[in-house]
Amino acid sequence: MAAAGVRVAMILPAREHFAPHAAGAISLVVRRFCALTPGAVVMGTPRPQTFDGIDYRPVHGFMSTLRALRRVAPDAVEVHQQPRLAMMLALALPGCSVSLFLHNDPLTMRGLKTRFGRRLALALLHNVVCVSEFLAGRYRTGLSGAGPAVLPNPLSIAELPPRAAQRRKTVLFVGRITEDKAPDVFIAACAQALPQLPGWTARMIGGDRFGPDSPETAYVTSMRDAAARAGVAFEGPRPHAEVLAAMAEAAIVVVPSRWDEPFGLTALEALASGAALITTGQGGLREVAGAAARFVPPGDALATAAALISLATDDAGRAALAEAGLAQAARFETASLADQLNALR
Repeated sequence: MAAAGVRVAMILPAREHFAPHAAGAISLVVRRFCALTPGAVVMGTPRPQTFDGIDYRPVHGFMSTLRALRRVAPDAVEVHQQPRLAMMLALALPGCSVSLFLHNDPLTMRGLKTRFGRRLALALLHNVVCVSEFLAGRYRTGLSGAGPAVLPNPLSIAELPPRAAQRRKTVLFVGRITEDKAPDVFIAACAQALPQLPGWTARMIGGDRFGPDSPETAYVTSMRDAAARAGVAFEGPRPHAEVLAAMAEAAIVVVPSRWDEPFGLTALEALASGAALITTGQGGLREVAGAAARFVPPGDALATAAALISLATDDAGRAALAEAGLAQAARFETASLADQLNALR
């Protein structure tokens, strides 16, 4: 529950959708924390549909946001992923606690690329909060003294679909179909592994971006064609509820990211869904998975195929890894992390 008497406004990035059929990781995190913050308001780009039961205020640009905040008169403002907006609001709303929540590498973000910008944010804002120790370390690059706080992304485990009593012999990839996420590695690994795994299938869910309007880019088309040649079912983007249902049934989920994942919410959802996880451990993925995953080098289809074959042919080992994943995922329960958030507030 929220700290007594604290009125909170949470501000989404301009491109973020806030609806079940199109929500990305940031919207999912905000919705989960908002559900345990009585009286909270979410602000973002005007949308035709938003999550039910949440007070969503459409805003567009700095002045629109500032006017909306003055009407709401919150005690705390939590700005997600927009450093310059957070600092401008801190100056424009004296007496209001303004915090910045970072879900991506701060060294790539306008307003934080320089040491001066990162120091200024720490000086102006009530809190700068990173979703992983990995990101906090990136923020501290070149700085001395106190750095940002760390608050992992939450997962409301009770909201997940029931886990299948008998899991399907399916290997699953879920994520954006971009080079960073390495769908090509997944496809190449499946092409090698599936012929040695009678009765097993592989499927991919994802598009260039979240939501039903995800474009069919040249890269998506190339991955669709490669999946067909490898015997992998390529299903395109699907609503988040369908993604979670697929995870609740699949025996193995692969998160083969090449890039340094700021956190790795897909990996956490896989653990909490009872799947055995194979991942690269890039960026925040090792923090998320702990000892509850089979780690492979990024970009290594041979190692990924070997891990797939090893897990698929070892029922006891796969079950033990899945059980460890459930215990690891429980550390990220929303209610527990909401208490930490309230302490920051």
